[in-house]
Amino acid sequence: MPIFLDLYKKMYLIREAEAEISREYYKDEMKTPMHMSLGSEAISVGVCHALPKGSHVYGTYRSHALYLAMTGETNEFFAEMYGKATGCAGGKAGSMHLSSPEHGLMAISAVVGTTIPWALGDAFAASYNNLDRITAAFFGDGATDEGSFWESLNAACLMKLPILFVCEDNDLAIHTSSVQRHGYDSLTEIIKNFRLNVFEGKGNDVEKVYSLANKAVDLIRSEQQSSLLRLTYYRYLEHVGVNEDFNAGYRKKPEPQEWLQNDPVYQLRQKLLKADYLNAVEEIEEQIRKQVLASRIKAQEAPFPNGDELMKGVFCGE
Repeated sequence: MPIFLDLYKKMYLIREAEAEISREYYKDEMKTPMHMSLGSEAISVGVCHALPKGSHVYGTYRSHALYLAMTGETNEFFAEMYGKATGCAGGKAGSMHLSSPEHGLMAISAVVGTTIPWALGDAFAASYNNLDRITAAFFGDGATDEGSFWESLNAACLMKLPILFVCEDNDLAIHTSSVQRHGYDSLTEIIKNFRLNVFEGKGNDVEKVYSLANKAVDLIRSEQQSSLLRLTYYRYLEHVGVNEDFNAGYRKKPEPQEWLQNDPVYQLRQKLLKADYLNAVEEIEEQIRKQVLASRIKAQEAPFPNGDELMKGVFCGE
C-alpha cells in the first residue's frame, strides 16, 4: 500500500495545484490560457510512476498533470503561470509550453500532434546510440486525427523503437466527439494491425493505469517493440479555462455520484481510507496544501523578466 500513498501524493498535488489556479485565475494575474487536467490525474501519475529512471517524456498543452507528475515541484510551476522570471521557462512559456529536462520532461507544445514526432526522434536517438532509455509521448485522442501520429506510429514499428505512445482519450477534440470525427468504430482495433503492443483501459483508476504501463514498458524492453496505451477518462472542465461548460450543448453534466465514480483522486482516497490510512492521507493533504499556497505566494512576489530577456532564446537574422 505505500506505493499507493506515493501515487495519491502526486495526484493530490495536481488536484490542489489546479484548485489554487481556479481560485486565483479570475484576478487576471496569470497571463496564460489554462487547459486543466481535472479528471486525468491518474493517467500522468500512473504512467510516469511506471517509467524507468532516465526516461524522456513529451506532452501536449493539457500539461499540468504531466509536469507535476514528473517533477513534484510547484515553485517554478506557479511562477511560470504568472509569467515570472523564476518560472521553469523564465516566464516565457506559460501553461502550454512547460518543460523540465532535468526531470525528463523534455517538451510540451500547444500545437496538436507536434510532440509525437519529436518523441519519435528522441527514441530513435536512444536506439541509434544504444542507450537504455524509454521515451513516452502523451497526446489526446484529437491528435490521432493528425498524419504525424500515424507516420510516427508506422516508423516506430518499422524501426522497433523504445517508445511508449500514451493516448489520453476523453472522446473529445475540443468539442467534437469521436463519432463525429471518425469513419471507423475502434481506434485500437486499427492500431492492433501494426507491429506493436496495444493496451487499453480506464484512465481514472491509477492502480490499473500503473499496471498497464508496467506491462507496456516491460514489453518494450523484452521484445524490442514499441507499445501504445489508450486510456479513457472524463474531462470535467471546459476545453480551455477553469470553468464548467455543460451549458454549451455538446455534452451533459454528470450527476454528482456519477462524477465521483469517475474521479480518480476520490476513488484512490476511498481505497486508502478503507485500508486504514486516514492519518497518512490527511498528512499528505495538509503538506500539499501548504506547499501549493507557499508556491503561489512566492510566484506572485517574484520579479518579471527584464527587457533583455525578450530577444534571448529566439532565432534572429544576424
